[in-house]
Amino acid sequence: MGENPPVVWPETDSIRQFDGLWWVAHTKSRNEKALAHDLMAKNISYFLPMTLRVHRHSHRTIKAMLPLFTGYLFFCGNEAARIELLKTNRVANLLEVKDQESLIHELVRFEQALRAGAPLTPHNYLQKGQWCRVIAGPLLGLEGIVVQTKGDTRLVLQINMLGQAASVEIDMVMIEPIEEPPPPSAPEPG
Repeated sequence: MGENPPVVWPETDSIRQFDGLWWVAHTKSRNEKALAHDLMAKNISYFLPMTLRVHRHSHRTIKAMLPLFTGYLFFCGNEAARIELLKTNRVANLLEVKDQESLIHELVRFEQALRAGAPLTPHNYLQKGQWCRVIAGPLLGLEGIVVQTKGDTRLVLQINMLGQAASVEIDMVMIEPIEEPPPPSAPEPG
């Protein structure tokens, strides 16, 4: 099972097209990709945001696609799909999504950035910040919080339910502030 699973299964224009309820699988350690392969075999819809990570070990450069949110996979389905997922023995905990529409809205932001080839990197989760919208380029319409780090500008995308975030580098001329931020929702205690 060395090869990477697709980020979205089955292939579709948008994860919004998936039928059923969304759940968050908190996987056992380092089981995200294996769980994705299991769900593919069972034809259960999922979203596993991944990013390319490069690190040096001895005199070698190692490149690997790793989950953007370590230990989490998002899946969509009915009660039978949920039971099949639990049978894989790869899940430590299953998080029920109380606000389905809010989670879908947040996940679609990540899906859009990944489909555009944006190199997302994990980022500290933010409670406050300036909400902005991208006004040009492949990330057109994407919304998030703008932060300045080490001389560059990054657009932070968040999953409030998990208290997790990732960011992508963005040019300041490509964004505009949004007057009214989306409705806040606090992370659930974990």
